[in-house]
Amino acid sequence: MYENLASEFGVVDTCAMMGGMPQPSAPRKTPGRPPRISREEILAAARRIVDEAGVDRLTMRRLAMEVGSTPMALYHHVRDKEELLVLLLDDHAARTLRRPELPAHPRERVVVAATAIHAALAACPWSVEVLTADDLLSTSALWFVEQIVDGLVECGLSPDRAVHGYRAIWYYTAGELVVRTAAARRRASDDRVTYREQVFADLDPGELPRLAQLADRWAPLTAEDTYQEGLRALVDGLLAGR
Repeated sequence: MYENLASEFGVVDTCAMMGGMPQPSAPRKTPGRPPRISREEILAAARRIVDEAGVDRLTMRRLAMEVGSTPMALYHHVRDKEELLVLLLDDHAARTLRRPELPAHPRERVVVAATAIHAALAACPWSVEVLTADDLLSTSALWFVEQIVDGLVECGLSPDRAVHGYRAIWYYTAGELVVRTAAARRRASDDRVTYREQVFADLDPGELPRLAQLADRWAPLTAEDTYQEGLRALVDGLLAGR
């Protein structure tokens, strides 16, 4: 019956024609290698991830998916996530940090250099989160550190005390940016009354008279940008008596 059907529809029994031996199937196509990627493409993709989702969301697996490659292929360009973050910091510093004209007075050089660092970091909030780990450093920013330390030495501090002074300026700068960035992120994602606002609305003037007096103005006052004013006060304190 099968032979009749085959003959009727023109189907040829190839196994019978070849002596009953089945033919080997066509070889499967093996997937090709992932496309070649450059370090510049990797950095651009990593920057998109941290800008959109934050540093914690940057993983080698997610980055590989972003560039259409594999995690192993990325390791030909970067050793690990820490090196990737250092490269990102250097890339950001190279693109945004501009060496300002420095005034002659060393005290003013300190203020100008610190303000330039603050402005560059404010434009890229994730970089502050990375830098506060204290183990990662952008070499492109060392010129600014040099100006601050040198300015403090010229103002009368010993080199050791100048390093301590720089650390105080850095803590103030990073802390101000971390707090400001966190507040901005919170306002953008949630417009509900904050816990602080609830507490300040019910302050007891008998126990906390000064805070109760300022309660209505506390939020706008603390939202003002007073970085440089605070920086000058800090530098003046570091150099007091010199």
